[in-house]
Amino acid sequence: MIEVFGFYKFMLVNQLNKQKVLLNDFLVKKNIRGTIIISKEGINGSISGKSKDIKSLINQIKKFFLFKSFDSTSKSKCSFQPFHKPKVKIKNEIVPMNMVLSKKIKKKDSHVEPQNWNKLIKNKETLVVDARKPFEYKVGSFQKAINPNIRNFRDFPKYLKKLKKNQPVAMFCTGGIRCEKASVYLEKNGFNNIYQLKGGILNYIKTIKQSNSLWKGECFVFDNRVSLKHGLKVGTYSICSGCRNPISKKDMNSKKYEEGVTCPGCYNKLSISQKKRFRMRQNQINLAKSNGKRHIFQKDH
Repeated sequence: MIEVFGFYKFMLVNQLNKQKVLLNDFLVKKNIRGTIIISKEGINGSISGKSKDIKSLINQIKKFFLFKSFDSTSKSKCSFQPFHKPKVKIKNEIVPMNMVLSKKIKKKDSHVEPQNWNKLIKNKETLVVDARKPFEYKVGSFQKAINPNIRNFRDFPKYLKKLKKNQPVAMFCTGGIRCEKASVYLEKNGFNNIYQLKGGILNYIKTIKQSNSLWKGECFVFDNRVSLKHGLKVGTYSICSGCRNPISKKDMNSKKYEEGVTCPGCYNKLSISQKKRFRMRQNQINLAKSNGKRHIFQKDH
């Protein structure tokens, strides 16, 4: 089994290029795949590999960056390798909001444990905000949650400014990092009742039994597992090779679905030449499979 590990840490980071080289070399050496993003405001990553190698990398990251614990982590198992290759990227922000955090920024502890989350969002006064992108929201979300319908997280502050400053606001995202930064923004702008789901959706569906859960649907993840169900089990969604959006089993039963080419969402949007090109690609994948080989564009789900 492959171990999948997600993490983030907000802190002041120096010597980004040096850190990138060290991390990349270690990923390659240990055959660990996935993406790690580093910036002046911290580190964020989602990686996969053998448990012993992941543990070794965790120790190396703490050693490289001189800290004792992450702000948040998530861990799960997968029967296949969910990432294609290792990548280490340097960016201006690990969460793009046009607001780089410094180690001097302090905020109230607004985290809510999964065990207390249901009570909070059942409160009629609480505004429940799904801080993810629209296509993630469509795969699954909490009851009564509102999605701002924002495709770029940099635009999230525009939505936040419209909220009432005294109204209880309960935010959530996949692993917690987007809400972590958004909560800093809200506190700086005078909001008093801000709450965020500790560890995000992944922590909730891992911790809370489905019989007691207010989560509906599945949780989209940015790797070849595509979506996760309660207990962090691999879900039922796949990815359309035409538009790169998640598709359900219902979508795949549609007449507008063609493996490797289109889904109901992009069937009328793709040009004839695009569909022709995607069919050629899928034919190459099928031919490689029939010969017992793996094509470069083939993806495991």
